[in-house]
Amino acid sequence: MPTNGALLGTPTKVTQGSQTKGGIGESTLRPDGTLKVTGEFAYSSDMWHEDMLWGQILRSTVAHAEIVSIDTSEALAQPGVYAVMTYDDLPTEVKNYGLEIQDTPVLAHGKVRHHGEPVAIVAADHPETARRAAAKIKVEYRELPVITDEASATAPDAIHVHENRDDHHIGHVPHPNIVHRQPIVRGDADEAAKRADVIVKGEYYFGMQDQAFLGPESGLAVPEEDGGVHLYIATQWLHSDLRQIAPVLGLPEDKVRMTLSGVGGAFGGREDLSMQIHACLLALRTGKPVKIVYNRFESFFGHVHRHPARLYYEHGATSEGKLTHVKCRIVLDGGAYASASPAVVGNASSLGIGPYVVDDVEIEAIALYTNNPPCGAMRGFGAVQACFAYEAQMDKVAKQLGMDPVEFRKLNAMEQGTIMPTGQPVDSPAPVAELLRRVTAMPLPPERQWESSEGADVRQLPGGLSNTTHGEGVVRGIGYAVGIKNVGFSEGFDDYSTARVRMEVVGGEPVAVVHTAMAEVGQGGVTVHAQIARTELGVAQVTIHPADTQVGSAGSTSASRQTYVTGGAVKNSCELVRERVLELGRRKFGTYHPAWATAELLLEGGKVVTDGGEVLADLVDVLGDEAVEVEAEWRHRPTVPFDLHTGQGHGHVQYSFAAHRAVVEVDTELGLVKVIELACAQDVGKALNPLSVVGQIQGGTTQGLGIAVMEEIIVDPKTAKVRNPSFTDYLIPTILDTPTIPVDVLELADDHAPYGLRGIGEAPTLSSTPAVLAAIRNATGLELNRTPVRPEHLTGNA
Repeated sequence: MPTNGALLGTPTKVTQGSQTKGGIGESTLRPDGTLKVTGEFAYSSDMWHEDMLWGQILRSTVAHAEIVSIDTSEALAQPGVYAVMTYDDLPTEVKNYGLEIQDTPVLAHGKVRHHGEPVAIVAADHPETARRAAAKIKVEYRELPVITDEASATAPDAIHVHENRDDHHIGHVPHPNIVHRQPIVRGDADEAAKRADVIVKGEYYFGMQDQAFLGPESGLAVPEEDGGVHLYIATQWLHSDLRQIAPVLGLPEDKVRMTLSGVGGAFGGREDLSMQIHACLLALRTGKPVKIVYNRFESFFGHVHRHPARLYYEHGATSEGKLTHVKCRIVLDGGAYASASPAVVGNASSLGIGPYVVDDVEIEAIALYTNNPPCGAMRGFGAVQACFAYEAQMDKVAKQLGMDPVEFRKLNAMEQGTIMPTGQPVDSPAPVAELLRRVTAMPLPPERQWESSEGADVRQLPGGLSNTTHGEGVVRGIGYAVGIKNVGFSEGFDDYSTARVRMEVVGGEPVAVVHTAMAEVGQGGVTVHAQIARTELGVAQVTIHPADTQVGSAGSTSASRQTYVTGGAVKNSCELVRERVLELGRRKFGTYHPAWATAELLLEGGKVVTDGGEVLADLVDVLGDEAVEVEAEWRHRPTVPFDLHTGQGHGHVQYSFAAHRAVVEVDTELGLVKVIELACAQDVGKALNPLSVVGQIQGGTTQGLGIAVMEEIIVDPKTAKVRNPSFTDYLIPTILDTPTIPVDVLELADDHAPYGLRGIGEAPTLSSTPAVLAAIRNATGLELNRTPVRPEHLTGNA
């Protein structure tokens, strides 16, 4: 058994007082929190196994080329090398994988399609030996022209990124280099445009963002005596990984056992496979455990990124400020492989006009195959790019009309009952105008905060500690934005989760054990599951079993769905356990007290009580030596795919909403920006853990800040090579860049969701970016139609 400290092989025990303290609605502390902040938490990269080998991946140095030859002889001859594998060494006929479309080769065959694509893998007795051996593999390439944008991808003579493509989207796309196309048409936008007093058009560019999680891709594959393999892995979805891994290995799924190890962040970047299959292949080939850990440089090539996008919008409005129509076209660059691009297209199109009432819309969203880095899931999932563009448009239309931008938004804000462009009614609270009102009412930070009696605090100024200014040429700007994000998987996906709950007496005390396959990636799901168990079962002691594939699927830790869906499964299983415990009590004690048969019985504080508070029995006496265990699934309401011609259909389960106000200081001479505050108002339905809720909102807000002013993967348009694969050149916000983030939490219950909750983790990532851009525009008067904003865009040197 490998060692991995707190969360691998050792249950996480959570104990909170007596009665039902630490239940739903309380700010309970995370069981992994102290370990993480003190550096004691064990991540997947910390795993160790006796006699293990180290794996290394050789990646392509070019973006598009035929593979003429691969010579592994020198690598195999190096002392300490146990195995070198290429495409020809794969054990089965299944050599590709993918989330929806199985278009990604385990190792490149015939050609490479993007810079950094895996070509060969090595196992050796030391990581440096493995790296040196990989460097000795000789690959001869014949370079091909690169496809890098829509023009080169859809030209009549364009090379097809994927030859002989036969996936289920090919029949409805106009070109083989288009992964998926989703139009949405409602009403008649052309006719509605005739009623508009103002028509505003805009073109926008959204840069490629990296998830930039701090824990690089890593895992440990251990061969087992039955010919199978046990993979300890940092991932977002154990069962999806299993579904893709097993066929390539030629093993039944029950011989590929998977256990979640410590995850150092995800944000969508771990939905796709990285080193999982490679580690398993090497372990099965050598008969030894194999560990693979990416360095930071490799991590930039080893996972998908957020789709860069070009967005074309037209908004019309009457002189009174009512929107008449919206037309938009959204072009997402999916890179070399499909990943989650089809679903991202569905989100971008269906949420493309934002949280506004518009009867006449014409939308088209597409994702391209190119030779750029593959793109897929990232927090906000297509809705982020759209929000950046439609919120810029709302400001432009308001300016043309001479209206306050917030009042213009409130005038057109959707509410419960609004019909989406897809024809689906919004059947839960949609407090868009109220969120705008709340965020507008929050106090503004003081002017010229850098000034004090003790002198200038340069940390509050653009440029910060570089001490570039003491306030000369610094202008304040304020901007607003609001967004809409779907919750859960959409368009007919069978989105469910499973939970196993066991209740028994341990050490003279009733204990609940919750076992799911939910990937805890830092969102605090293990805390919420314990809170649910305490609330539903009335016990103080709750143990969270390590996540693995020995229980049914929990789905992906993405789409703001885990608290909703896996929380729903835990709640459902707990309710079934409670009923069985009460039935057990009725059989043991019911004849002695009529309340067993007539009262509404509850479990509270380790006892069985009536709804009037009368104690009937102690849970220790009810359970005795018996244990009650239930494994149950929970599904949310069904959805349907959007029509491929009109985009109509009830494709989403739930929506979440957030509004931001950004306050910035801009040095107009140097083009430097300091975001002073990013205030947020968000409806969360029900705050199951208020402290965690605020943390999620602040985290999502900060990620939106990053793409607004600093984060972008730069790809050379001529070679399709990544130019900045490191945290030296790819910048993410530090604590010095992160502004004050006051949060106003609104709780309007969704009657369709467990406890009325609403998924919260993604919505603040949408509206924070356009709010920052709006504030910079307000300060400078510049149009600023791209992210991120760079100094040269503010000084006229772009």
